[in-house]
Order: sequence, then structure tokens, then C-alpha cells
Amino acid sequence: MKDKADAAYRRIINAWSMYDWANSAFATTIMAAMFPPFYRSMVTAAGGSEADATAFWAYTTSLALLMIALLAPVLGAISDHTGGKKKFIAFFAALGIVGTGLFVILGDDSYVLGSILFIIGNVGFAGANVFYESLLPHIAQKDDIDQVSTRGYALGYVGGGILLVVNVLWYMKPEWFFMGSVGTALRASFFSVAVWWAIFSIPLFRRVPEPPVVRIREEGKNVIRAGFARLGHTFGQIRQYRQLLLFLVAFWIYNDGIGTIIKMATAYGDEIGIGLTDMTIALIITQFVGIPFSFAFGALARRIGTKRSILLGLVLYVVISIAGFFMTKPIEFYVLAFLVGMVQGGTQALSRSLYGRMVPKAQCAEFFGFFSTSAKFAGIAGPLLFGVVSQMAGGSRLSILSLIVFFVVGALLLTRVDEREGIRVAQEENRAAGVV
Repeated sequence: MKDKADAAYRRIINAWSMYDWANSAFATTIMAAMFPPFYRSMVTAAGGSEADATAFWAYTTSLALLMIALLAPVLGAISDHTGGKKKFIAFFAALGIVGTGLFVILGDDSYVLGSILFIIGNVGFAGANVFYESLLPHIAQKDDIDQVSTRGYALGYVGGGILLVVNVLWYMKPEWFFMGSVGTALRASFFSVAVWWAIFSIPLFRRVPEPPVVRIREEGKNVIRAGFARLGHTFGQIRQYRQLLLFLVAFWIYNDGIGTIIKMATAYGDEIGIGLTDMTIALIITQFVGIPFSFAFGALARRIGTKRSILLGLVLYVVISIAGFFMTKPIEFYVLAFLVGMVQGGTQALSRSLYGRMVPKAQCAEFFGFFSTSAKFAGIAGPLLFGVVSQMAGGSRLSILSLIVFFVVGALLLTRVDEREGIRVAQEENRAAGVV
């Protein structure tokens, strides 16, 4: 019986992790690698300047984040009240898949339509992730949550990286794949993301069980009112944990800088004259370097502590921002891509685990939902600052340098977090709730 139960558990975990494999193709091919330069080419084809092209992409990204940040917390609370997390995942994933698939109709100068479709795709991507991540505390055994989360993260790197390699080959050698032009190869790459996302999402819907509904006393019967009641309940609870809230503010700030580098790297590289092939190869380097270094940061945390490891990553991000200001050659882009790969996954993974240790287990899903959606709301500022500085300065070199403020301020706040006190408070809450 135990062997059967273990096998069933592994199937659920593998199915959950495969969704990370599925949707990471959007993060790599669309958000990071191939669509930003394509979008910039549409802006310039329509008569915009190079600086305008980068700024318009930054504004598009910010608007997409704003929409999901406004929608997701309330929708997440409603799903907690009514159940049906998998239905919400299906709705948002379908929205993202359809929006991404429609990239094939984009003309050479249709950047407005490109902005609309990207916003639809990104809202679908981010919205589905909110409900996908909220399944984690329900499916993972209490001593296995870190390993399950890391597994999903690693599979996302692998899945997104594999399709990106395929897409790069299509772009570099379209004639090998019976594609008439580079433009056809790019549109085929965008469509392949939608197909990949759809196919590899199937295991989650087939094998992952829907979690039970747990209602709070203040909710009532109206689902909209209940959603806002649950959101208010979460915010009221999180304010009682001083160290947790201080960490959350620090995370909002420095993670905004990390997210902006991810979203704006290829748009910036395109503006300063680095070819799409070189940029995409660099992003593949980031993708695969991130797999071992995510685990390496876990080992480092055991030696010097989680907070110090995160701070080390933020120091390297400051170096990356300064080096990006002076970057002019593809080889320099490769080096920076390697450095980003070293710290990107590890810094974000350790941030999630540190937050998790300061969260009371009895309210784990509730607090992680707030963690996910609040980070998206906070992530608006970085791309917006990048775009404004780019337009004011007539170029994006100062924009990449301006991101230093996120890493420095976030790191300073992080140094003030007493993680031991935060963990102690969470453990007291666990004991009071009878949770081991």
C-alpha cells in the first residue's frame, strides 16, 4: 500500500512540475529572447526611434503586470472561497495560449496589435501561475515542499531552454526546416510556444487533484465580497509578522530589478547593436547555467546562511548592471548572460524558501498567494523606470544603470531583516495551531 501511495504521490508531483516545463517556453522565447527585438523592429518600421522602441516595450510590459496585479489577488481569493483552482489555471492558460498563437498574424509594423497580444499572453501566463503556485502547499508533503518547488523550477529551465534552442535553429537556418524566410521562422517560433504550452499542460489537469475549499468566517456567500474579505484577511494577518513584512518589502524592491533585467535584456541588446542570434545564444547560456547554480546556491545557503547568499547575489547584480552600461560586443553579452545565470535562479529560489520559513504553516497557501501577486504588482516600477529613463536620455544605457537602485535599496532593507526572529514567530504560531 505504501508503495502505491508513493507512486501516486510521485505522479502528482511530476504532473504539477510539468506545467513549469510547459509555460516556461513563454518566459524564454516570448518574454526574454525573440519577441522583444521583433517588437522593436515593428516600432521602428512604423517610424519610431530606437529609444521609442525600447520604451514602448517597457510600457507594454508594465501595463501587462499592472493588469494581472489588479486582477490576481481578488481572483485568487475567490478561487479559495469557491474552489476550482484548476479551472482558473485552465482559463488563464487558454488565454495565454490563444494570445501567443495569434502572434502569427502580426505584420512588420503592427506594434500596437503586438502590444495587445503580448498583454493578453502575459496576463494568461502570470494569471495561471498564481493558481498553479497556490497548488504547491496542497500537493507537497510537509517535509518535501522545498524539493518539489525546486524540481518545478529546474524543469522550467530545461523545458524553456529546449524549445528556445529549437527556435534559435529555426531562426538561424530557416531553409533547413523548409521555412521561406527569417520572418516566417520567427512567427513559427511564436506559434510553437503556444503548442508547447498547451500539450505539456495536460498532465496537470489529468493527475493533480483539486484541493479542498477552506473558508474564513468573515466571507459570507457572495463570491466577490468573499474574495475581498479573504484578501483583507490576508493583509491583516501579514501585518502582524514584522520581520516577514520587512522581508517582503525588500523582496518587492530587489526582485523588481531582477525581473526588469529579464524582461528588458534583449530589447536593450538590440538597441545597442547586438544581433538577435547572439542575444538568443546568450539567453540559452543563462537558461542552462541557471540549472546547476540554483542548486549551488542552496548548498551555499547551508554554509553561510540564506540571507547572506541572497545578498551576495544582489552584489553581483549591481556588477551586472554596471557592466551592462559599458557593454558593446556580443562576447560581453555572453559573459553577462553567464553571470545572470549564476544568480538568477538561486536568488529567487532562496527568497521563496526564506519567506516560506517565516510563514506559519497553517496559513501557507494564503500567504504564498499574497507573496506571488504582490511581487507582480511591485514589478511594474522597474520596466516603467527603464522606459522613462530611456526616452528622457534618448537611449537605454542609463536605464540599465538606473536598476542599481533596486538592488542597493532592496539589499539594505534585507540586512535589517532578523530572519531568526521571523522563523521563531512562525514556529510559535505553528505550535499554537497544533501544526508540526
